[in-house]
Amino acid sequence: MSKSRNIFLLFLLFLLLLGCEKKIKRVDSEQFAFGTFFKISVFGFDEKTSKDQIKDAFKEIERIDSKFNSKVKGSLVDNLNNLKTEKFDDEGLYLLNEVKEAYNLSNHKYDITMEPLMNVWGFSEEIEPRTTLPSKEELNEAMSNVDFSKIRIEGNKVFIDKEEIKIDTGSFLKGYAVKKAGEKLRAAGVKNGFISAISSIEAIGTKGDGKSWKIGIQNPNNPSEILGIVELNNQSMGVSGDYQTYVEINGKKYHHIIDKEIGYPVNDKKMVVVVNNDSLEADLYSTTFFLMPIEKVLKQANETEGLDVLIVDKNDKIYTSKNLKFKKNN
Repeated sequence: MSKSRNIFLLFLLFLLLLGCEKKIKRVDSEQFAFGTFFKISVFGFDEKTSKDQIKDAFKEIERIDSKFNSKVKGSLVDNLNNLKTEKFDDEGLYLLNEVKEAYNLSNHKYDITMEPLMNVWGFSEEIEPRTTLPSKEELNEAMSNVDFSKIRIEGNKVFIDKEEIKIDTGSFLKGYAVKKAGEKLRAAGVKNGFISAISSIEAIGTKGDGKSWKIGIQNPNNPSEILGIVELNNQSMGVSGDYQTYVEINGKKYHHIIDKEIGYPVNDKKMVVVVNNDSLEADLYSTTFFLMPIEKVLKQANETEGLDVLIVDKNDKIYTSKNLKFKKNN
């Protein structure tokens, strides 16, 4: 066989192999849970397999919602709020212990029993919007019924030691659902994917082309604009901002992250972004850090491996931890 014929056959074989190569496809799906839209994207070679993987991840999100969401009737937390005692499994105890760590880190500022204060300000669909600011008497009464220290754990039983106190899971459970959905996708073999629940994000690996995920950070003064870009590579992100949820009273906006010691919204920051390797902690600590002094937050981030933050203060000054990959828009 001639040399030229050998080259031709090798070239033909190369073309045939190229023709057999499967292309990576991106599959997207969206579903409503926790009062917001979850979006899952998966890169894979087989569209049906990717859809099945996404379906299983959404089932996990639904499981977390029905099991722990304080707003879902019959959930473990709903039962605890109503009966003041409930048996929790290891998963439920794990969540409460994560919350307790944030409570202690924030010098007790982060508190998941904030419902009375939230209600006084009108952050509830069951309450008519306020037209006047809460009175001092209203705030004092609400603040007297905010106290995470009244949540007691004995073995696998959880107790609430004051009748008026209730747990609200809104500040952390969405992040946990994102985390568990990510675990499902990884266990199913997903190497490249993305889960987004607006302010809680998890990047599985990189994008299908091998490049880092580029996440636009909203400008808190104008959420339709981008403040800059943060790169994620197999990481999670949590965002808390004064522009996300607020009430308007007498033409002024009051956001939902409230200092329980004074009864008013925190006023030294506009936004906190947390980047780490755990979606529950990213969601949990974005709120926790909003309630803490800026210098303490930066110290915590710079001394903790795998943890980064971006903070926008009340004067629009941007602070970032030393390892955050952030590119500000000019």
